[in-house]
Amino acid sequence: MIKFSGKSVYKGIAVGPVAVLKNNDFQVKRAKAEDVEAEIARVEEAVEKSQEQLGQLYDKAVKEVGEASAAIFEVHQMMLEDDDYRDSICNMIRTEQVNAEYAVAVTGDNFSEIFAGMDDDYMKARAADIKDISNRLVRCLSGQENMDFETMEPSVIIAEDLSPSETVQMDKKKILAFVTVHGSTNSHTAILARMMNIPALIGVPMDLDEIHNGQTVIVDGLKSEVIFDPTEEERCEAEVKIQNEKEKLELLQTLKGKENVTLSGRKIHIYANIGSVSDVGYVLENDAGGIGLFRSEFLYLGKDDFPTEEEQFQAYKQVAQMIAGKKVIIRTLDIGADKQADYFNLGKEENPAMGYRAIRICLKQTDIFKAQLRALMRAAAFGNISVMYPMITSTEEVLQIFEIVKEAQKELDAMQVPYKVPEQGIMIETPAAVMISDELAELVDFFSIGTNDLTQYTLAIDRQNERLDDFYNPHHKAILKMIRMVTENAHKCGKWAGICGELGADLELTEEFLKMGLDELSVSPSMVLKVRKAVRESRVGVN
Repeated sequence: MIKFSGKSVYKGIAVGPVAVLKNNDFQVKRAKAEDVEAEIARVEEAVEKSQEQLGQLYDKAVKEVGEASAAIFEVHQMMLEDDDYRDSICNMIRTEQVNAEYAVAVTGDNFSEIFAGMDDDYMKARAADIKDISNRLVRCLSGQENMDFETMEPSVIIAEDLSPSETVQMDKKKILAFVTVHGSTNSHTAILARMMNIPALIGVPMDLDEIHNGQTVIVDGLKSEVIFDPTEEERCEAEVKIQNEKEKLELLQTLKGKENVTLSGRKIHIYANIGSVSDVGYVLENDAGGIGLFRSEFLYLGKDDFPTEEEQFQAYKQVAQMIAGKKVIIRTLDIGADKQADYFNLGKEENPAMGYRAIRICLKQTDIFKAQLRALMRAAAFGNISVMYPMITSTEEVLQIFEIVKEAQKELDAMQVPYKVPEQGIMIETPAAVMISDELAELVDFFSIGTNDLTQYTLAIDRQNERLDDFYNPHHKAILKMIRMVTENAHKCGKWAGICGELGADLELTEEFLKMGLDELSVSPSMVLKVRKAVRESRVGVN
């Protein structure tokens, strides 16, 4: 038995086998091949294995995001069968007598460079695909394969840290808990754990080389402990805790179908935050009144190229139809900072959280922005979709956005495609937006307060920096005063205001938010019924 302590980002308890997720920075080295035919046979085996993996990824993507978005995996399968590509690999092995890994890596670089230099945009886009399939082959050849979530049994994920692009690719049904060496309580791993209602610990001083797949582990988010190879007594104690937590959740289920109304009759909307089409199941399961934040950037993460307008349209449309008339608020692309996609070529920044990100990218690279806007407007014709723009700091930005929206409308008109201009709101997540919220309220339909970034920028604290967790105080008086100010300014203009940041699920503040007059709280799906309970028990307004 080995026990470690960490920081709990979601209270709960789980028992299960370990699945270690390692970031293998595998360096391909040139080596002399003693048996070239054996090396070529290794390539063929790796191709076959890669085809199987891609087939599984295609099937998974079809279920979660539809056929249009899954098509990329079919493209990769076809590229693996390309005679020129495979002949080039085999020819290099034979003529230069090199190992398979080196031949695949060099061939991938060569073909990628050729495609990148072409004039045709479609062919240029294939450069990233070539790199991806070559990297997949090298991983298969070297044994540095990605974790196969399709065949993995439900497990506790152990890792150094997890990026948003890694978490978005996981099969969430197979995850019992998260435990990481690094990470912040405000990271996207933490947000995902809260959405999925699973325990998670960060800052656990483990040595991943000493932990093995299949080991039994207890993750106790209630005590902020993780126990590897527990004793029988510890396992029994954990099972009792799991049963107690299950009974508490069952009591919450009795609140399904009930109104979000205080004892004095004050009503409030409780919506859910999601990151993908597949997360809609959590929204329905927890009886949320709608979706208050669909993080559209997760359609861009874990990919090798920009999602097409059609792929985005299908995803937004599917969510709107699945939620059956309830409100769906989709945040436009919020890439940058900790959410990186290589094909954006954002480059290294000294302070990415305050750098080239979110609406700033959209206002500079309007072709990317307009493709998303067209997809959103097309999807709005099929459901109750609203759109909100992140990282706003000025009225000029909002007016510029509206001009781009008009351009996108004209393009749709020219194509004679049915669409609807949705309700348009903004995220209030910068102190600048708070201070001019009276002016902004005159321009937009609603405010959604992003408390994660608002806290970060107001307190001058990088919320991804685990060393600053003790200084990160979302209950700071300045934050609460800002939320009150924004809400009052929205109401003066007849607009509604809500919170879509993590603070919305803070049960210690539910009473305060009701007093402020907030119209909506959008929280992780797992928190919907807990917040409903707090609202229904509130005596705000009772004499």
